[in-house]
Amino acid sequence: MAALSGGEMCIKYLMFAFNLVFWIVKNHSRAVNCVDWISMAVVGGIKCVKYLMFVFNSFFWLAGTAVFTIGLWLRLDPQTKGLFEETDSPNVFYTGVYILIAAGALMMVVGFLGCGAIQESPCMLGMFFFFLLIIFAIEVAAGIWVFSNQSKVVNDITTSYMQTYNKFKMPNSDKRLRDTLRMIQTGLNCCGPTGTVEEADKDTCPQGELLEELITKSCPDAIDEVFDSKLHIIGGAGITIGVVMVFGMIFSMLLCCAIRKSREVV
Repeated sequence: MAALSGGEMCIKYLMFAFNLVFWIVKNHSRAVNCVDWISMAVVGGIKCVKYLMFVFNSFFWLAGTAVFTIGLWLRLDPQTKGLFEETDSPNVFYTGVYILIAAGALMMVVGFLGCGAIQESPCMLGMFFFFLLIIFAIEVAAGIWVFSNQSKVVNDITTSYMQTYNKFKMPNSDKRLRDTLRMIQTGLNCCGPTGTVEEADKDTCPQGELLEELITKSCPDAIDEVFDSKLHIIGGAGITIGVVMVFGMIFSMLLCCAIRKSREVV
């Protein structure tokens, strides 16, 4: 009986040890599978955000191209090109156009560099987010300023035109003033401050039918009409670009967090 009792105790201990080993192996397998599943989910999330970042940066680069193109359009368009040929160019408009060109070029560069975030560098993503935040803040401030000072921009340009026109009417005026005035008035399809064509100034006004050659649109009215329509185009483009930039900042932070999470899991 004692031997049997000792044998039973031995079997009990062996069963306990076997069950303990089985439990450890079973739970270790579950832990490994859980870690593998988490790792796969994180890697999949990183890939998804990386592709979203690539798509965003493509759109952001295109948005920068649009801003750059709008700046060049305002600089080279026949309706506004003549304003840059004047000796006293309107400071507000002159500065604003070149800011648009510079901002567009910067956005193109940032969009191109943002594609490097696919290399999964948290440092690059942080810099990308920082640059986006700065550009977004500048864009919002510039948009608010332009639309709140729309009348000032138009008045500045109108004043500059009137200065050029008055200098042109002075005796022995520079021939370049005639050329500049012709370029402005032809581009805006207007003639003089009142819209009435004077015989001495006829060659500076756009050519048309007989009645149009005598009475046409005044240049101050033409300036107001042209810039009112173009500011709406610029405003629409700015809102679209701002929305794209917000998504870009969100994606960059998501990707940065996903990369850090994957490194913690690994």
